[in-house]
Amino acid sequence: MAKKVAVIGAGVSGLISLKCCVDEGLEPTCFERTEDIGGLWRFKENVEDGRASIYHSVITNTSKEMSCFSDFPMPEDFPNFLHNSKLLEYFRIFAKKFDLLKYIQFQTTVVSVKKHPDFSSSGQWEVSTQSNGKEQHAVFDAVMVCSGHHIQPHLPLKSFPGIEKFKGQYFHSRQYKHPAGFEGKRILVVGIGNSATDIASELSKKASQVFISTRHGAWVMSRISEDGYPWDMVFHTRFSSMLRNVLPRTVVKWMMEQQMNRWFNHENYGLVPQNKYLMKEPVLNDDLPSRVLYGAIKVKTRVKELTETAAIFDDGTVEEDIDVIVFATGYTFSFPFLEDSLVKMEDNRVSLYKSMFPPHLEKPTLACMGLIQPLGSIFPTVELQARWATRVFKGLCSLPSESTMKVDIVERNEKRIDLFGKSQSQILQTNYIDYLDELALEIGVKPDLISLFFKDPKLAVKLYFGPCNSYQYRLVGPGQWEGARNAILTQKQRILKPLKTRSLKPSSNNSASFLLKILGLLAIILAFFFQLQWL
Repeated sequence: MAKKVAVIGAGVSGLISLKCCVDEGLEPTCFERTEDIGGLWRFKENVEDGRASIYHSVITNTSKEMSCFSDFPMPEDFPNFLHNSKLLEYFRIFAKKFDLLKYIQFQTTVVSVKKHPDFSSSGQWEVSTQSNGKEQHAVFDAVMVCSGHHIQPHLPLKSFPGIEKFKGQYFHSRQYKHPAGFEGKRILVVGIGNSATDIASELSKKASQVFISTRHGAWVMSRISEDGYPWDMVFHTRFSSMLRNVLPRTVVKWMMEQQMNRWFNHENYGLVPQNKYLMKEPVLNDDLPSRVLYGAIKVKTRVKELTETAAIFDDGTVEEDIDVIVFATGYTFSFPFLEDSLVKMEDNRVSLYKSMFPPHLEKPTLACMGLIQPLGSIFPTVELQARWATRVFKGLCSLPSESTMKVDIVERNEKRIDLFGKSQSQILQTNYIDYLDELALEIGVKPDLISLFFKDPKLAVKLYFGPCNSYQYRLVGPGQWEGARNAILTQKQRILKPLKTRSLKPSSNNSASFLLKILGLLAIILAFFFQLQWL
């Protein structure tokens, strides 16, 4: 008899969790409190309690080839970076392809998830739901929490003395939808994350002046990288990840600084990070530098105090006649349907084994999906989480002892603080490829690059020096997909397809191409030799 799994939420994490349950022969039921799929990525004009909210202009920060699910590439005519409506279209195609909608109960809210009386032996859960005013109860063998972490806004008003006197409008960025209504305003945006810079850039086209206040600064990157390719196709390679892991921190910091300043000098724009040694997530914004360059946005230090109409900053400067303050100060996460002891914060860390499993449960039958912030796309990350979790539920993969998991949680947190810092925004941060490979090892799907180099050198080169995308984790092991190799070798044509909308005669650069191939072959030999030294 198939084990019954409760999936809470029908956003990205919920959809891929459903598919992974079906792939493993489990019997899932998904509870979605709204009337449709998509979660965070389904734009609505009005903000709804208990649901993630985005502004109308949101575009993905990770490209389609790095964001698609591992056995379902996005259509080749899709743009490389997707408007939220286009990404939602992909999710609808995905759900239809794998017939996932039949497992979802819409407009059904999960009220509570509690251990069954015989949990220590059965590992089962009592799940209470509410729909149309009626409460129902059911028993499940496992639970996948897929409700996300962009719901509860973090609004630290106590850190802004004088906010109670401020006569203008202020709100969290969660409330922002579009620039209409802000024409001619003087606006202060607090924060330097992706939402803050997006909103500041968009408002600066309508407002009379926008100020952006940052405590620590940030590296700002364009979505466009070398030769016009998407940034993450260039940045997230196994070769680059290996270098960042083995080189001294000072060298890595220097390399990062050189790479980030290639577009523009951050110090000249007042954006250079306070602590360059931290590997904090760069901000992706194609407009911010130009908006700063011609004065539409002015970068300011931390807000020290607010008056009725002005903002006073740490450096003593004052900006008068502020009409609106937008607090782009991030989110906290909470799971009101879970008992407090299940998923908790301790010493500024999330006490979950590999960011998924509560270590103290007698049976590993509850997993939190997507409660992580990788330096890359969340979609392949949560897919590997779901593939692992469902195999743990089936007993095909096992977890170590509670003491071992707790030690791992502490060590992982220490490493996170060393790499990314202690700030609220970095609680869920993790290295991208390292984490993907950790999960892949647990499942048995991490490609063996050394043996592959001898069996299929063309593919091995793509895996090591090319973008580390999700197809790599379908080459071998459970869930192997016969189309994975071809998807890897043909990704370039899917990148270029939506760009080449004007017919051109092909150019010939044979000699240069031959020279590059020779140099590339030498680099490959050196890189593999270097890798072997570290194994």
